Amino acid sequence: MTLTTDLVAACERHIGPQDYKRAATHFLDWLGTVLATRGTEAELAFGSVVGVQDGATVGLSIARDHPDDAAFALGALGSLLEMDDLDRTSILHAGDTVCPAALCSALHAGVSAQLFLRSILAGYEVALHIGRAAAQGGYTSWYNSSVCGVFGATMASGRAYKLNSAQQAHALGHAGMQASGIWQARLEQGHAKQLATAHAARAGLSAARAAKAGLAAPLEILEGELGFFASFYPDAQSNAPTIQSEAEWLLHEVSLKPWTACRHTHPSIAAALDLRTDIRAAEKLQQVHIYTYEAAVAFCDNANPQDAHEARFSLQHCVAVALLHGPPQRADFEQRARRDDPSVAALRKRIRVIEDPGFTADFPLAYRSTIEVTDAQGAQILRHAPHAPGDPEVPLTVTQVSEKFIRNCREGNIQHATAEALQSAVFALPEAADLSELQRAFDLIPNNETARTRA
Repeated sequence: MTLTTDLVAACERHIGPQDYKRAATHFLDWLGTVLATRGTEAELAFGSVVGVQDGATVGLSIARDHPDDAAFALGALGSLLEMDDLDRTSILHAGDTVCPAALCSALHAGVSAQLFLRSILAGYEVALHIGRAAAQGGYTSWYNSSVCGVFGATMASGRAYKLNSAQQAHALGHAGMQASGIWQARLEQGHAKQLATAHAARAGLSAARAAKAGLAAPLEILEGELGFFASFYPDAQSNAPTIQSEAEWLLHEVSLKPWTACRHTHPSIAAALDLRTDIRAAEKLQQVHIYTYEAAVAFCDNANPQDAHEARFSLQHCVAVALLHGPPQRADFEQRARRDDPSVAALRKRIRVIEDPGFTADFPLAYRSTIEVTDAQGAQILRHAPHAPGDPEVPLTVTQVSEKFIRNCREGNIQHATAEALQSAVFALPEAADLSELQRAFDLIPNNETARTRA
C-alpha cells in the first residue's frame, strides 16, 4: 500500500444525500465566481490563450468537445475576484482546480449527475488531505492551490473517466509529476496564480487519461525518497490520516466567502460590521486597531491600495468600507470613485494593523480578528470575530449561497431567468439522471459581446 492507493481507497466510502447536496452547493458557488468574471480583461485574455475570442467562460459550452481547453480556461477564473472557497487547514482553494476538472471530464465522458458530484467529493478529499499535510507549519513558498490542487483535479477527472483503483493511483502519480506554482506570484502584480490553477485543472485531465491509457507512474509519488513531500514540503506530515468508513467528507469543512476580498480580511470585516451597530459617526473615529494573525498582516497590511487587486488585499480598506458603508460590495474595490472616496481614504489612514501572537498560534486552524475603535469622544469599543463568516462554525446558509450566485450572475450581465435556470439545474443534480439540464442551462448564457468590460 502507498499513500496514493490509500487515498483512492478512502474515496470509495459511502456518499449520502447530504454529501451530494454539499457538492452541488460548492459547485454552484464556484460557477457563480466564474460567471461574475465575464467581460473582464482577464477573462477575455484567458479565453484567447485557448484560441477563443469570446472569453474563458466559453469553456462551459465547449467542455463536451474540447475538455482540455475548457478546463484550462475555467481553471483560471475561480480566484480572479477573490471569492473562491477555502479550506483553512490546508490554506487551499481546491474548488479552483477540482470543479473545472470534474465538470469538463464529466461533460466529455457523458456520465451521470451523481458520478459528477462524486467526482467533486473525491477531488476535494484528495486535494485537502495532501494540502493539510503540506500546510502543517502554515505558509511555505509553494502555492498550495495549484501544487496540491492538481492531485484533486486528477482524482476528480479520474472518477469522471471511470478509472479503476489501480489507474486512479497511477493518475495521482502523474499528477505529482506536474505539480507546480510558487508564491512569488503574490509579490508581483499579474495573473500568474490563475495561470497555475488553469494548468493544474487541465493537468488533471491529462493525468487521468494517461493512466487510463496504461501509462504507469510512481505510486510512492507522495512519500517516496524523491517524492512530493520530500521535494516540496520536507516538514510535512508524510503519513496520510487514517480515514474511517463513517468519516465525514472533508468538503463539509470547506469555507465559502461572502465578500469579494482576500479571506484573511473576512474576520476583520465581520468584527467591523458587528462594531458598526454601536458607532454613530464612523468617519469621526479617532483611531482603529485591527488585531489579527501574522499571515493576515503579511498579506493584507496596506493603508493605500492603488487598484482593485490591492484593495481586495487591504485590511484597512475592507474595514473602512465596512465601518462606513456596511458589507463591502464589488464596486467598493473596482470603481475608483468608491475606492478612493475621501471618507474611506481618510479612515484608512487611521487604521493600524497589529499582529496578535495568540491568533497567530491558532492559524491556520482558525482565522480570528479583534477590532478596537476610539470614537470622537475618546470612548473605546471592541469586537471580536473568532471565525470568519462562511467557516464551518458560522456557515453560509443555502439562501445566502443562492443570493451570492444570483448576484454574481448579475455582475456577469446574465439575465435573471438564465441565472435561475442555472441554479435550478445545479440544485437538481443530486436527483438528476444526467447532465443534460445543466448543459442546456449553459447554452442559455449569452456570448461575451453583451458582458460588461470593467476598467
